[in-house]
Amino acid sequence: MMQQLERPSESKVNSIKDARVLIVDDLVANVRLLEIILTRAGYSHICSSTDPRDTVGLVESFNPDILLLDLNMPHLDGFEVIKLLRSKLGNQLIPIIVLTADSDIKTKHRALQNGAKDFLTKPFDEVEVLLRMDNVLQSYFYSQLLEAKVRERTVDLHNAQMETLNRLALASDYRDDQTGLHAKRVGRTSGLIAQSLGLSEKFVELITDAAALHDVGKIGISDTILLKPGRLTPEEFAVIKNHTQIGAKILSGSSSPVLQLAEEIAFHHHEFWDGNGYAGMQGTDIPLSGRIVAIADFFDALTHERPYKEAWPVEVAVSEIVARRGTQFDPDVVDAFLRLDHQTLTH
Repeated sequence: MMQQLERPSESKVNSIKDARVLIVDDLVANVRLLEIILTRAGYSHICSSTDPRDTVGLVESFNPDILLLDLNMPHLDGFEVIKLLRSKLGNQLIPIIVLTADSDIKTKHRALQNGAKDFLTKPFDEVEVLLRMDNVLQSYFYSQLLEAKVRERTVDLHNAQMETLNRLALASDYRDDQTGLHAKRVGRTSGLIAQSLGLSEKFVELITDAAALHDVGKIGISDTILLKPGRLTPEEFAVIKNHTQIGAKILSGSSSPVLQLAEEIAFHHHEFWDGNGYAGMQGTDIPLSGRIVAIADFFDALTHERPYKEAWPVEVAVSEIVARRGTQFDPDVVDAFLRLDHQTLTH
């Protein structure tokens, strides 16, 4: 029913020296010198190229943590390489230290403005190379760690919210369903109908979770009426009808997409396509979520025992839904429901 997220993994390196370093410079001597400096300092994951046209491919295959990039090269200069990387990686651009013999401050400023984190001036000084590498990598890995912690916290909050919604749905379900599975089945069936309609995967996931809360308003209905084994009086039915408004009120005011959709469903899942439902809404004025859950809820209620009725055979319940196509139910949603395996929906 309510889906939990997996925790993100921690940083992919244990120390600065585990960093994966990519060097791109058209001069073999410069590449070899940097390789010697880095290897002597303890770096063991080094990849290099003297052709800037290889950079994007190497970034994708080698997955470096840092790029040492020459600015003045044939075929593609460093600025063009950065532009290509930005178009591929967007905001996930890896830290870049540019290599240049150009002492012009405007060139350095341009490199920094285009996304470079630092620069090394040729000829290389070993101490400066290692210090600048260390500073850039420490900053990069620290930011990665912070992002991982934020993602982890987001996952924790999401999972806590989903657990709360699960329990709220279960609490409302036990009011008139001894198994406590009605909400789960309605959520699953609603998701399958949405999928059959060709709706987005995101909406399918949302409605699967949100639909489980469709009857949360029953918390506010007296057991005397809710569990009455016989036929309801008009006055009692008027009270039962209030559960849609109560549910919408309970779920209102949230910034959560799941709860916002659940509020919409709680209020609209007893509307009729022809306008003869609880609030008198008609046709496409009824939100699609309400039109979907209306069928899922109706089918599940028919095919399971309730205090006031025996369970109907699946085939009879499906025939009843077809009979109400175009009156109680949206014809397109009925057609989507008919494409499902109805026997599996009752479990």
